[in-house]
Amino acid sequence: MKKILSYVLSIPYIILFVTALLIFHPIQAICRKTGGYQPRKKAVDILNYILVYGLTILGCRIRFKGFENLPQNRPFIIVSNHQNTMDIPPIVIGFRKHHPKFVSKIELGKGIPSISYNLRHGGSALIDRKNPRQSISEIMKLGKHIEKENYCASIFPEGTRSKNGKVKTFQHAGIASLLKYAPSALIVPYVIDGNNKLLEKGYYPLTFGTKLTYTALPAIDPAGRDPKELTQEIEMLIKKELGQV
Repeated sequence: MKKILSYVLSIPYIILFVTALLIFHPIQAICRKTGGYQPRKKAVDILNYILVYGLTILGCRIRFKGFENLPQNRPFIIVSNHQNTMDIPPIVIGFRKHHPKFVSKIELGKGIPSISYNLRHGGSALIDRKNPRQSISEIMKLGKHIEKENYCASIFPEGTRSKNGKVKTFQHAGIASLLKYAPSALIVPYVIDGNNKLLEKGYYPLTFGTKLTYTALPAIDPAGRDPKELTQEIEMLIKKELGQV
């Protein structure tokens, strides 16, 4: 029965997903041109709320934990495990009051309705992995931006997605670069649990009844810490929350 429901109920969700992206692309553009940053951000928040809670069509159980304890009046860096493209909407929703920005590969900055537009115009860093100078420049701008505005930046230090949910080794370079240009930033380890099961067979069918849990762990003050050791500590905290140690 679960398999049948996965095939049948994936269809309305995929239609909802695609329709939302197509509708909110021009909405974002109109909001940006007529009202600037805040109206466009509100449109992005609504879009991602639809993408996340639309998964209840598939019987998904969605839970956010620890977000009531996020740092206030300070920038912070979200350091997270990475399972698939569905990782992004919960970050936008869970951290919406803190204006999350992303460190993303440059290829995602074009070709995807709504998503590419938000990455290009929302203050995120689009990095070319083949061009270290360009990558450093983008991360520098992002770090300075969150430092100035008390926003947050999200980074996936695994580099690539873990399709089976097993956390890969975290790389410290991106975190170190952000901390260099956002010296007052705290670090919030963030745990994604269940997205790999949701897309266990790809985008069709999505898995019916998946339990999706998004957890913001207590913030860490990186002052005086070695970035490499700090990154290893965060990796272990996330693995522990996922029961992988």
